[in-house]
Amino acid sequence: MSKIKILWVDDEIDLLKPHILFLEQKNYDVTKCQSGTEALDIIDDNNFDIIFLDENMPGLSGIETLSEIKEKEDSIPVVMITKSEEEYIMEEAIGSKIADYLIKPVNPNQILLSLKKNLDNSRLVSEKTTANYQQEFRKIAMDMAMVNSYEEWSDLYQRLIYWELQLENIEDTGMFEILESQKVEANSQFCKFIDKNYPDWFDKKNEAPIMSHTLFREKVVPEISKNQPTLLVVIDNLRYDQWKAFEPTINNYYKKEQEISYCSILPTATQYARNSIFSGLMPSEMKKMHPDLWLDDTDEGGKNMHENDFLTAQLKRLGMDIKHEYYKITNERSGKTLAANFKGLKDNDLTVVVYNFVDMLSHSKTEMEVIKELASNDKSYRSLTQSWFRNSPLLEMIQQAQQLGFKLLITTDHGTINVKNPSKVIGDKNTSLNLRYKTGKSLTYERKEVLEATNPKEVHLPSINMSSSFIFAKGDYFFAYPNNYNHYVGYYRNTYQHGGVSLEEMIIPFIVLNPR
Repeated sequence: MSKIKILWVDDEIDLLKPHILFLEQKNYDVTKCQSGTEALDIIDDNNFDIIFLDENMPGLSGIETLSEIKEKEDSIPVVMITKSEEEYIMEEAIGSKIADYLIKPVNPNQILLSLKKNLDNSRLVSEKTTANYQQEFRKIAMDMAMVNSYEEWSDLYQRLIYWELQLENIEDTGMFEILESQKVEANSQFCKFIDKNYPDWFDKKNEAPIMSHTLFREKVVPEISKNQPTLLVVIDNLRYDQWKAFEPTINNYYKKEQEISYCSILPTATQYARNSIFSGLMPSEMKKMHPDLWLDDTDEGGKNMHENDFLTAQLKRLGMDIKHEYYKITNERSGKTLAANFKGLKDNDLTVVVYNFVDMLSHSKTEMEVIKELASNDKSYRSLTQSWFRNSPLLEMIQQAQQLGFKLLITTDHGTINVKNPSKVIGDKNTSLNLRYKTGKSLTYERKEVLEATNPKEVHLPSINMSSSFIFAKGDYFFAYPNNYNHYVGYYRNTYQHGGVSLEEMIIPFIVLNPR
């Protein structure tokens, strides 16, 4: 293994001989020079791994030398060393992308720590993370066997996501594969839990988690105030891990006050779950109370055309006399238009923005080969979502909301899962088309791969006809018809779908934030 090559630039370099001897004894190769001009000449002819740079030198100062170095070799980490604790010097150095900042006098161990932090960080983090997860793996496995409530499942799922985010960039891919298998097992156990407990959550005698139809009343309403405008953003099809991916960007503008997970109703599909949020009703109640607004799966027309009507009716039912506006963003153009006119919303008590981008992204993955390649797994799917968010009109709206003093609520209607295993299903021509749930009569399917609702009334779902039933795909299964089976399976395998039963689809975030 070749030695690490260090360039140390200091006009009093001879006084640092003990430090340099210490590093050479540790097998580092140290090149010395006494000015910024000399350093720039040496960099032209050598490949250094890291540079230690004195801030206060005659001629070219440390800050000026740093700027020149970054123009030549932006990727080389530079550690600034200074006698001064002046804040403006720190800010200027940090703004110039230094790797570390040390205050004189420095001791050899400080230098060694900086080297390890900048050059050996990946290996050290990888080893520590792997060791920590190996310990946590056993604890999660034991806890999984005893989980018996929605709150416990929510906690366990969030722990799995935490470790997924920790492990995704480490060198040991074997650990990541172990985590993936643990998630598969967790989903298997979660499906059994939902099968056993979900119908009971609609019995008033039993304690239920916050669900789609209770979210607005229980969580949104308490945050609405006449003293502060509230912005409710519903990002369609947003998973918990995707929220975690762009949370740091939002933290630049908003401080998180509360984060909970709530449970999406079944089917975890937009026409059911999102309509349920805005109406405050389960689907069977929506159909009964608003027959003019509700459409069944087999009905012609858009199934989410009346969300504002549902919301207005719910606000009236709750006795809330507030000024509210509702916007649905389905493309970048409409997003930019709303962002450009956002200041006009400051007099609303509640502004609701439904943002459909994530849903469009997940569906377009089944249609576009480019998207398939860009979002081939959960890690790249998160990365794509994060990249979109940083460049989206939605972030512009959030920045403006912060400047105008809006309270910010972020949530979703359901999550999504990467489907991998086909499950054969047979139904008549009126059977619904979704890959993760089916409703119709005379359905034939593999019982072990689905959660059944043979009596939709028990789970507050509407029946299209007297003998209709619902089935929901478990875990990472997706439904495929026997006709043209192999083509169908090849086309939809490894795509992101929703409508069924999984941790990813059902355990979803609700966040309350206040402007910084």
